[in-house]
Formats: sequence, C-alpha cells, structure tokens
Amino acid sequence: MSDQNPEKKPNLIQVIISVLASLLGVQSGKNRERDFSKGDPKDFIGVYVVLVVIFVVSMIVLVNMVLASAGK
Repeated sequence: MSDQNPEKKPNLIQVIISVLASLLGVQSGKNRERDFSKGDPKDFIGVYVVLVVIFVVSMIVLVNMVLASAGK
C-alpha cells in the first residue's frame, strides 16, 4: 500500500483498516494524519458503529454457544 496518493480521500478498505488499527491502539502516525486531514468523519463513525455491532453480536452468539454446550 505504499503507492497511496496522500492527496486522495481514504477508500473503504483504508477506513476499515484505520478503524481496526485505532481500536487496537496501533494506528501509525502517517495514517492518522491522512485520516484527519483527508477523511470524512461520517465514514469512520459508520464503520466504527458497524464493527462494534458485529463484535457485540458475535460475543452474544459465542456466550450462548458456550452456555448451551455446558448445559448438555
């Protein structure tokens, strides 16, 4: 991904990677600078909300599967 044009708005894949990296606390300074200068906040908020919903639903499913298998 070194051929990225810093003048362009981040695409969807770059937004997803940036949100995941920031959730883990490993966002690079270069990407953070790109996100704040060229990115649209609505894109990042939307991706963040979707990822959090997926995480919560997967945790609920996982806990239910563990409880169901423990009850047998």
